[in-house]
Amino acid sequence: MPNIQLDLALNRLGDFTEEITAFCTRWRIIELALFGSVLRSDFCPETSDIDVLVTFAPDYRWKFDDAMQMQEELETLFGRKVDILSKQSIEQSINWIRKQEILNSAQVIYASK
Repeated sequence: MPNIQLDLALNRLGDFTEEITAFCTRWRIIELALFGSVLRSDFCPETSDIDVLVTFAPDYRWKFDDAMQMQEELETLFGRKVDILSKQSIEQSINWIRKQEILNSAQVIYASK
């Protein structure tokens, strides 16, 4: 069964399969998902950002500078502002409403094999 939300998001962003795979491999990301307005009808091509949820390899310890570099790379790729959150930080969040909203709506666009 097709995933209409994901198909819509990928249509909005374009086909960056190779670039996303290279990005995830370079940063040791084992899963990358989209969430937020890019998956919904309230997405505005002129002003909406792209919300990204990443899961790192278990042995990877990222730093703040890494996050900034990753954000810049994705902003260049997508041509718009990007917000990156780690799945671990969301899973540990005390804001259960936000946690459930993000985790239940996230659509995976990359998963390592």
